[in-house]
Amino acid sequence: MLADDPLGAAREAPEELERYVAAFETIDADPHQFLAVAERDGEVVGTFQLTFISGLSRQGATRAQLEAVRVHSSARGSGLGRQLISWAIDEARRRGAALVQLTSDASRSDAHRFYERLGFEASHTGFKLAL
Repeated sequence: MLADDPLGAAREAPEELERYVAAFETIDADPHQFLAVAERDGEVVGTFQLTFISGLSRQGATRAQLEAVRVHSSARGSGLGRQLISWAIDEARRRGAALVQLTSDASRSDAHRFYERLGFEASHTGFKLAL
């Protein structure tokens, strides 16, 4: 699913499985990380990563960073994305986070509309530096 669109196809390398396994093991060992997988009929149809970030700003608030939200092409339009995000928001609340934040590639206008319909606001401009 990570490589199942033009952006992901250009940056992912599913044939290099060992790199993904190593990343999974690192994430799995960190109690501030949560990987979610949605299954239907035994097939993985959705996933996301939720990272809990402690900070000093906002009176010492914890933020929940939502990353790598993916819904399998066979499940798009079924409401699964809304269910995944709703679950992530509920989990962030349960763990005491003050806000949920995410980034979305500037070219993903459909995703932007989706997140705005769920109540997210495009309140900041994000910057990245490839290393």
